[in-house]
Amino acid sequence: MQWRALVLGLVLLRLGLHGVLWLVFGLGPSMGFYQRFPLSFGFQRLRAPDGPESPALGPAGRPGTPGGPSGPSWMQPPLPGAAAAGRRRAPRRPEPGVCGPAHWGYVLGGRGRGPDEYEKRYSGAFPPQLRAQMRDLARGMFVFGYDNYMAHAFPQDELNPIHCRGRGPDRGDPSNLNINDVLGNYSLTLVDALDTLAIMGNSSEFQKAVKLVIDTVSFDKDSTVQVFEATIRVLGSLLSAHRIITDSKQPFGDMTIKDYDNELLHMAHDLAVRLLPAFENTKTGIPYPRVNLKTGVPPDSNNETCTAGAGSLLVEFGILSRLLGDSTFEWVARRAVKALWNLRSNDTGLLGNVVNIQTGRWVGKQSGLGAGLDSFYEYLLKSYILFGEKEDLEMFNAAYRSIQNYLRRGREACNEGEGDPPLYVNVNMFSGQLMNTWIDSLQAFFPGLQVLIGDVEDAICLHAFYYAIWKRYGALPERYNWQLQAPDVLFYPLRPELVESTYLLYQATKNPFYLHVGMDILQSLEKYTRVKCGYATLHHVIDKSKEDRMESFFLSETCKYLYLLFDEENPVHKSGTKYMFTTEGHIVSVDKHLRESPWKEFFSEEGGQDQEGKSVHRPKSPDLKVINSSSNCNRVPDERRYSLPLKSIYMRQIDQMVGLI
Repeated sequence: MQWRALVLGLVLLRLGLHGVLWLVFGLGPSMGFYQRFPLSFGFQRLRAPDGPESPALGPAGRPGTPGGPSGPSWMQPPLPGAAAAGRRRAPRRPEPGVCGPAHWGYVLGGRGRGPDEYEKRYSGAFPPQLRAQMRDLARGMFVFGYDNYMAHAFPQDELNPIHCRGRGPDRGDPSNLNINDVLGNYSLTLVDALDTLAIMGNSSEFQKAVKLVIDTVSFDKDSTVQVFEATIRVLGSLLSAHRIITDSKQPFGDMTIKDYDNELLHMAHDLAVRLLPAFENTKTGIPYPRVNLKTGVPPDSNNETCTAGAGSLLVEFGILSRLLGDSTFEWVARRAVKALWNLRSNDTGLLGNVVNIQTGRWVGKQSGLGAGLDSFYEYLLKSYILFGEKEDLEMFNAAYRSIQNYLRRGREACNEGEGDPPLYVNVNMFSGQLMNTWIDSLQAFFPGLQVLIGDVEDAICLHAFYYAIWKRYGALPERYNWQLQAPDVLFYPLRPELVESTYLLYQATKNPFYLHVGMDILQSLEKYTRVKCGYATLHHVIDKSKEDRMESFFLSETCKYLYLLFDEENPVHKSGTKYMFTTEGHIVSVDKHLRESPWKEFFSEEGGQDQEGKSVHRPKSPDLKVINSSSNCNRVPDERRYSLPLKSIYMRQIDQMVGLI
């Protein structure tokens, strides 16, 4: 009897210790958690109960250090061929009941345990008064930057906010492409900000700004500019403002201009004609990267261009063609997209990031979602949304499958299972093998694109990763090394991509978590970037030193998306009109007029031509539906709106993996 009592006592003691551990460390059972997690301080990867041991971080919290693991699973290559396609299908359909109320409920709190720090900070409603305060702060941010530009910089292109003066092209150094690619001596910031004024309901300033543009801006300038930047920033804004002025419904208030005679449309036409020489004398149909607005392609022009720069012109050029009834602009832009698409790898379906426009050979073989490729994918989908051309959706669906099969690493599901959180890495376009261990801030746009196709769950995880980086630095470094948990390139030029994805995820889920994210971003911008006459680029995200530059996209995108995030009653959300944003954040109404083209037969070719002029047949996608067209947006239940979009244990995991905790 004594030995039985002893055994019983030991069993009870062990059960008691397990109970204490569950309560203290939150490792107890929870609705929605179908596996146990090992007790591991500073764990980096999650594992199933019978899975392999999960390595912890090495010294200094960095994977791959002596005595530690080799790094996150993102280092591992994808499964080859059919195995990869089987593991990462696109679209990935959820299991029955995955998003049901019984699954979500209060999945985040352990049994007998109160809310953790993530729930306390982010869960629950966002008070209307606080939302109004944040909306007004976002509007004030725009007004402060815009007013100072008009007072100290106009008619020059940009504002130097620290020294309160204007900036134009660098005439003394034509090789200064960081400046000269963007600044064309055409009052860039004013032009780029037009539709933001309208969206914020400032009709008097919008009308004044439009008249200034009509009266003072000319494109007959000896300026060599990047075709891509001139298209998305200037051409796109002129077309957006023109559509706002001529909209019979006038949802933003009275934005009409007395005696308006389509001047902005004529200016857009003039600019596009000056950009057309970039598409001439190129053997592939892929345009030169730069043109001089007076003289055309410079004699010493570079024959190399990035995929995004050459393949992200179709939205603006297509709108212009359909408004004018002239197929020229859409035809050259679409020809460039097809030429790039026909150069993709036959093995992986991926494209590189830099190509020679004469030979069609890939100079840069890196395939990723950031700089050099980002808006190419974005415009495949958005062109289909606007124009309804099936081939655009076919290309996007095929590209998305390749992205899922070769770029996506980490666990299969965002909110379930074991392993590292999903991340999209940079790989070799031909082999799919990892090329480096960094991601760039431009990639933060991708969760927003995933929202548009209904892949909301995956968008939630990727957004959380970028938000964790923002929390660590109060900004997004231009390039972040996920293996070293440190920035590779340290500046932050007030980019909008994380804000854009935050806004779109809030529209899809209505989860107040994203209002908290927006508030964090607003407060960081106010704290670290506001200077005497505007908002300045962060030169160094760690020491917060600044550069004297406020790029035009800060007013056209960053402030706009922040404002719309908090302005629930904005006509963008309430007017009944469907809107889409260009890659520069310019608003375009989606209507039947843009889907009408008398030249459709020119764009319905079955195949294409390679760089040598040979006919190339590309099989059509069997599925013309938008990926995940069942729409994850509709499958996010009300019960989930006031819990975290990503379970707190996964949020904590991501925070650890960026060195935040």
